[in-house]
Amino acid sequence: MKKKILSLTMALVLGLSLTACGDTSDEPSSGGDPSAKKESSQVANKDKPLVWFNRQPSNSSTGELDMTALNYNKDTYYVGFDANQGAELQGTMVKNYIEKNIDKIDRDGDGVIGYVLAIGDIGHNDSIARTRGVRKALGTGVEKDGDINSDPIGTNVDGKASAVQDGTLEVGGKKYVVRELASQEMKNSAGATWDAATAGNAIGTWSSSFGKQIDVVVSNNDGMGMSMFNAWSKDQKVPTFGYDANNDAVAAIAEGYGGTISQHADVQAYLTLRVLRNALDGVDIDTGIGTADEAGNVLTDEVYTYKEDERSYYALNVAVTADNYKDFTDSTKVYEPVSSQLDKSSHASKKVWLNIYNASDNFLSSTYQPLLQNYDDLLNLEVDYIGGDGQTESNITNRLGNPGQYDAFAINMVKTDNAASYTALLNQ
Repeated sequence: MKKKILSLTMALVLGLSLTACGDTSDEPSSGGDPSAKKESSQVANKDKPLVWFNRQPSNSSTGELDMTALNYNKDTYYVGFDANQGAELQGTMVKNYIEKNIDKIDRDGDGVIGYVLAIGDIGHNDSIARTRGVRKALGTGVEKDGDINSDPIGTNVDGKASAVQDGTLEVGGKKYVVRELASQEMKNSAGATWDAATAGNAIGTWSSSFGKQIDVVVSNNDGMGMSMFNAWSKDQKVPTFGYDANNDAVAAIAEGYGGTISQHADVQAYLTLRVLRNALDGVDIDTGIGTADEAGNVLTDEVYTYKEDERSYYALNVAVTADNYKDFTDSTKVYEPVSSQLDKSSHASKKVWLNIYNASDNFLSSTYQPLLQNYDDLLNLEVDYIGGDGQTESNITNRLGNPGQYDAFAINMVKTDNAASYTALLNQ
């Protein structure tokens, strides 16, 4: 009997010893399965997978990419969308609408198609591209430093502003002047950009000044576009164009909203978490993206592109108009080709720190985050979502006080120049 007890005791001790010393690389991190023993701090924070998303690390003045941030470590990537392709698509959408509806769009019959433009953040590459795309398509762009000037003009009722010029459209044998009557950065008194409330106030000022001279309203995003639409242009039956294909904007197309651009947020949200999942699993980064995974998840080159030299994944854009808006009524629905659940036995739960730069941003909070929350379950990721105030980087970085408890990071900066504010915390 004593021998049996002694043998059992030795076996238990040996078993505990092996468990303590064994390989735990396949176990979930702390914060996932409560029984997990692995601490994510076993990997240095500076070596953990990192995805910049929605705001690409870059110089806000020149647009030059911050390659130091994009190459922070071997598992660092950016996920966004093709800003130039989308910008050109938006401009073309506006131009096509004007040409198709020319008989009723010149509201005061003066032969001048006047438009106003809500600019998001003058230092944001996406905002710059969209402003350029509209001006290029409508012929109102003026060259500056080798590209179309994207500066706000204030007001331009007489057509003499130096940052833009009058364009010309010929429809049905008749020539029309196209004029940017006004544009401004929608920045509130606290410093938040892409501000919907500011845009709503701006359209009130512009409509008081220009009245029926405003034939078209254009916005760098749907948040500002819908604010102007609800405040003025819906009642005036003035077509308003935005960007993002938010649910409310898509629904408003039935009520006269002119159109919007889907930046395939469903694909972006998937890519944001998928590249982290692949890096955490130590598999080829293309798994479940360009190459099918074991669950059958895969994307085609019709919805995204990857630029290796920029370490960046870009979703492609689609115009959403009265012709197809019913196909885009639910912006939070996962993309069907990548909607299959991963097996948890081979893709153990991992913990991710992810921030949204502005918890009040309509696109990010109402479309992007719900999509992320749908995908995190499918990819077996436990994500902590941090909402910022849209104004200060410290409002977000102050809540990254213990990066050691996370396995990976997904970062959405307030300003594109500020990548070092985050990497400095990971370097400690």
